[in-house]
Amino acid sequence: MPKKIHRRHIVKAITWRLVGTLDTVILSWIISGSPLIGLKIGAFEVVTKMLLYYVHEQVWFKVKIAESKKRHLLKTVTWRIIGTLDTMILAWVITGNPLTGLSIGVAEVITKMVLYYLHERVWYKIDFGLEKRRRLSKWKKTSQRTNTKYVD
Repeated sequence: MPKKIHRRHIVKAITWRLVGTLDTVILSWIISGSPLIGLKIGAFEVVTKMLLYYVHEQVWFKVKIAESKKRHLLKTVTWRIIGTLDTMILAWVITGNPLTGLSIGVAEVITKMVLYYLHERVWYKIDFGLEKRRRLSKWKKTSQRTNTKYVD
């Protein structure tokens, strides 16, 4: 896999982790009633989720589903399962209460699915690390103006 693709996955992992951690900290604080618990769960998640997200991106890069909305929806669901399990286990370990872990995990399913889908849609429009897509897009725009057909 080209270096630029790795960079794209790393940058996507960082941007998602910022959004995801903020959401987890806020939800954990509200559910546990403790800002310190929220910050602890968020801090541990930064490490575990970055690693899990990078692996998830590597796997999905190899999946050949061309239709972007279907692909993004499937990525959203698979990531949410992985992410929720991670959050529930971390919250359970940190609070010592499995019900707190479950409550945080259930709340996260809703907020994170929406946030992740929006994150994927934004990144789909960004060509960072995708030189071939950028060249192809530029060629298609030029060919539309000149009525040239693209043959792959």
